Amino acid sequence: MPVVAPVRRHAARMAALIAATLALGVAIAPGTAEAAPVARAAAPGQDPEGGTPSLRAQLDAASKGWLDAKAALARSVKRQQELTAQLKTTEAELAQRSGKVGEIAGVAYRTGRLGPVSALLNSNTPEGFLDRAAALEAVAANEDRALRDLMETRDQMTRTRAALDGEIREERKQVAVMAKRKEQAERALEVANAKAARTTDSSNRGTSTANAAPAPRNSDGSWPKESCSVNDPTPANGCITPRMLHALNQAKAAGFTRYVSCYRSGGSGEHPKGRACDFAAQKNGFGGDATGGDKTYGNNLSAYFIRNSDRLAVLYVIWYRQIWLPSSGWKSYSGAGGDPSSDHTNHVHLSVY
Repeated sequence: MPVVAPVRRHAARMAALIAATLALGVAIAPGTAEAAPVARAAAPGQDPEGGTPSLRAQLDAASKGWLDAKAALARSVKRQQELTAQLKTTEAELAQRSGKVGEIAGVAYRTGRLGPVSALLNSNTPEGFLDRAAALEAVAANEDRALRDLMETRDQMTRTRAALDGEIREERKQVAVMAKRKEQAERALEVANAKAARTTDSSNRGTSTANAAPAPRNSDGSWPKESCSVNDPTPANGCITPRMLHALNQAKAAGFTRYVSCYRSGGSGEHPKGRACDFAAQKNGFGGDATGGDKTYGNNLSAYFIRNSDRLAVLYVIWYRQIWLPSSGWKSYSGAGGDPSSDHTNHVHLSVY
């Protein structure tokens, strides 16, 4: 019996210690003494990422449309180059075949065309007649072939010119689409920022010289459709797309190895679709506004994503109250919540196609 009281007192002290630990939000993980990432609470009625579902949808559609148009434009420009080379070759063939037909016509004019009657009259024997008939057939076949080649070459040149004109129209169309999508994104941001203080602060510009390995594309240069189909390797669990996993792994390979959270079941935007990740600027996770070396880390990470935006299919990057769009570059971004999470002053948000 005397032993029971000390045991109970020890158990009570352990229970109190565990309760205090949980109250402070500290998680003890095997092999690490770092504090767990601070939870990011959203303001009432606000998405944890800031902004509104409408703004998210507009930015998503605008950036996707711009990237699609850019890929289509690249295909059109490449096709124009191929058609221009083909047209040049066809024009050279046309000149050569026109000359050949002209030579045949000149010979026929000077010597007269060989016909069956002349072949018969100038033949003294049946064998001679057959020889001249064979020669007549060979000459006719040669003339017909030359004329056919000439006409086919002319038809090919006409078709190539028509195809080239079509690609030029397609180029103009895609340029117009890109301009429209750019305007769509900027208008959505203007509306969202109308009641917020705008920032043109350039102190969040970082430097990066690292190149990412390109994510897989379709054979025509477009981005394949992907679903939330691979496991999210971050503590957020859930799923992400293969392209998001590629961007995450490329960032790690470039040296950006601080805490990352990707999948989130709630809210708007790309997190629930597995197409977005939040990269903490601080070593131990999401906290207050990043300053000093932590802000430099965020600056350089956002610069890395921007440098490799075409390789990684970046839709947009949000960092320190600003958003980078492939169509428009850096623009002011109001999180509306006024906290480090929705203002993105404690993490870099990356969304991919």
